Amino acid sequence: MSFLVTAGIGFVGFVAVALGIVFLNVVQQLVLPRDPTRPPVVFHYVPIIGCAVSYGMDPIAFMFNCREKYGPVFTYPLLGRWITATLGPNGNNFVLNAKLAYVNAEQAYTHLTTPVFGTEVVYDVPNEIFMQQKKFVKVGLTTENFKKYVGIIREEVLDYFSKTVFENDAVTTRTVDAFTTSSEITVCTATATLQGKEIRAGMDKSFAGLYHDLDGGFTPLNFVFPNLPLPSYKRRDVAQLKMREFYVNILEKRRLANEEPENDMLTALQNQVYKTGEPLTDKQIAHIMIALLMAGQHTSAATGAWSILRLGQRQDLQKTLYDEQVEFHGDGKGGFRPLEYETLATPVLSAFIKEVLRLHPPLHSLMRKVILDCPVPASVGSPAAEPGLSPAQAKRLENVEYVVPKGNFVLAAPGFSMVDDKIWGHGDKFDETRWMNGAQPVAGEEDNEEEDFGWGKISKGGKSAYLPFGAGRHRCIGEQFANLQIGTIIATLIRETTWTLPGEFPGNDYTTMIVMPQKPRDVVFTRRAAA
Repeated sequence: MSFLVTAGIGFVGFVAVALGIVFLNVVQQLVLPRDPTRPPVVFHYVPIIGCAVSYGMDPIAFMFNCREKYGPVFTYPLLGRWITATLGPNGNNFVLNAKLAYVNAEQAYTHLTTPVFGTEVVYDVPNEIFMQQKKFVKVGLTTENFKKYVGIIREEVLDYFSKTVFENDAVTTRTVDAFTTSSEITVCTATATLQGKEIRAGMDKSFAGLYHDLDGGFTPLNFVFPNLPLPSYKRRDVAQLKMREFYVNILEKRRLANEEPENDMLTALQNQVYKTGEPLTDKQIAHIMIALLMAGQHTSAATGAWSILRLGQRQDLQKTLYDEQVEFHGDGKGGFRPLEYETLATPVLSAFIKEVLRLHPPLHSLMRKVILDCPVPASVGSPAAEPGLSPAQAKRLENVEYVVPKGNFVLAAPGFSMVDDKIWGHGDKFDETRWMNGAQPVAGEEDNEEEDFGWGKISKGGKSAYLPFGAGRHRCIGEQFANLQIGTIIATLIRETTWTLPGEFPGNDYTTMIVMPQKPRDVVFTRRAAA
């Protein structure tokens, strides 16, 4: 009995302390005066946990709600981090093109990426080194290679559907999970093109298991808690080492062989040298290859799945795309000419892919760690423009600017801007025609200032309302390949199959690092009859 009494007293004490903490947190927000140079803090009951539940359930809805209450600049606690969101195209530009003296991407992401990609690459190195590594990768992303990749990707898609979807051609109709299908196709096409024949062969054998274990370490749980004593973390670490050995062994075998090496990414990286004169080590090459595989695979798989689902919902658009293939690629005999890189991007197909990326960007938000108190330009947001202020209050604050303190994180939300009705009008509606002839130009794209961040001159592009691949120095280097990959996959599917979405269109699954469609997400594929 004494034990139960003690336990009961302890529980009551715990509850009392917890309620006291919540009470003090609420009082602090409602009663204590606020520093006007600090962005408004989103109201929350529980410290540390903060807005994790509301943000995690639907971050885009969370941002729309916060903008209405607090304006485009606000701060919210999230699992021990203080995040300052700067919404809108100007806010995106503020974060994505911020000076390195103020913000740091490495400190925002290295705890997630380094255990998966490996050390000495990407966010485990200073930004200057990472920019050189991006330049090395760009050497392998040539037009000459892209021309070869179209045919390779098409053959991979045909082979996958023949063997996996249509069960070695035993059936002509089959129901499949859209994301699983897209994920398996994109990993096969990515390894067959960017990674090289040895890696592609391994996807059917031991390499596939390593990939699966490593992929299990790329989750929101790993982002919040990088090193928990869980089996999935152990499998991640073991797989990372074995995958590195896999690549290093390939490099060593290639050096011993007397034949001409493949003109693939491994070969391109072997010939690269840092500005200091030091060559890339085998370890670094292996880790860059892992980063290319893991980062590109997740984003392309999600885009492919959303593309399949949108077309499953839109039989009219499937027909339009098929007719477009006939118009641009028909051979005059009821068949098609081979797909080619130069003519792949037909008008409706290009518009469709753009609209998929607008409504379903793989990453809705991007963060940077603030390393020096960072002033926010008035064009992004200011204290005087906060909702609910009286004219007198706004007047007193008109010369005050927000300052994001060192230690906070700043967050750009391209996914928010790309569905904002104020910019797009009916932003949540899928409409591929908004990208076709006569369409209004995208807000902010007139600002095409270019800069070389160390891997070639590109548009800074941060003020555009359309940023599915990010902007600035960390803009996705695989943008061209991603468009080629998705375009070839969709064009091949349109030529060879039809499909339907029997259920409701799925919502967004925000529980994963990449925004994926919720289950159920089944589609029914049917092979087209031979012409």
